[in-house]
Amino acid sequence: MSSTEYTPPSVWTWDKANGGKFANINRPIAGATSEKDLPVGKHPLQLYSQGTPNGVKVTVMLEELLTLGHKGAEYDAWLIEIGKGDQFGSGFVAVNPNSKIPALMDRSGAKPQRVFESGAILLYLAEKFGAFLPKDHSQRTEALNWLFWQMGSAPYLGGGFGHFYAYAPMKIEYAINRFSMETKRQLDVLDRHLAHSEFMAGKDYSIADIAIWPWYGALCKGLLYGAAEFLQVQDYKHVNRWTNAIAERPAVQRGRMVNRIAGDPKSQLHERHDARDFQTKTQDKLAK
Repeated sequence: MSSTEYTPPSVWTWDKANGGKFANINRPIAGATSEKDLPVGKHPLQLYSQGTPNGVKVTVMLEELLTLGHKGAEYDAWLIEIGKGDQFGSGFVAVNPNSKIPALMDRSGAKPQRVFESGAILLYLAEKFGAFLPKDHSQRTEALNWLFWQMGSAPYLGGGFGHFYAYAPMKIEYAINRFSMETKRQLDVLDRHLAHSEFMAGKDYSIADIAIWPWYGALCKGLLYGAAEFLQVQDYKHVNRWTNAIAERPAVQRGRMVNRIAGDPKSQLHERHDARDFQTKTQDKLAK
C-alpha cells in the first residue's frame, strides 16, 4: 500500500495529465477536437472501429451474419486509431457523440441511421437481419439479460482490472486487489451459469455470446492483459469449454482480425471492404 494518502480537494480540476498508456486522449470534456470527415465505402453498412474487445463484438457479428448468407450484412470496416485520437474527429463525433468505438452507419434506408454503443449495434443488427436473437419471448429475454450483463460488467474488467493491472503508471495494490476480486467473481458467475447451459441464452449461440466472448473468452485464452495466470482462469472449466467452442468458429476468427493493430501482424486486417480481403491476407501469410 502507498505510504502517502491522497486527500481529494474540495473541487476537482483538470490541471495535469494522469499518466498511463491512454493519458494523451483522456480529458473531462466531450466533442470534436478536429474537423475530419469519415470515409464512406461501397456497402450500406459502414463500421468505424478498432479491434479492441468492444470492436470485435461487431465484426464477429457481421462475419457471422455473412456466414448465414445475409448479403445485406456486407460492410466496410474503417480503422479508427483511438491511441491517435481519431475518435475525436468531427465526422466520428457525428456518428457517436460519446467518442468511443465502435460506431456504425447504416445507409441502406432512405435516411442514414447511426448506431453507437456495441450492445446497441448487436441488437440493431440482430433485429435487422432476424438472426442470433431468439424469437421466443422467454429465450429472447434471457439473451438480453446476458447482453446487458456484459455491458454493465465488462467496465470492471477493462477500465478497472485491465487499467490498473496493465496500463496504470503505477501499481496500486488496493485497486488491483479490488478489481481482481470483481473479475474473478464475474468469471464465477459465468462458470456457474455455463455449467447448465451450452451457450449464454441456452442451446443456441446468440448476441449474448458474441458480446461476452471478446472480453471473457479472450481473457481465458490469454489474449487480454497477459493476466490468465494471474487470475488462474483455468479454474473456470465451464467458461473455458464455452470459450474454446466459440474460438473455433471461422466467423469469430475472421472478426478478430478486422481493425486489429496489436499482436501478431499476421492476425491483423487493418481495414475490411470485401470478403476477399481475408484471402489476400492469407496469401500474404503464405508468402512470408
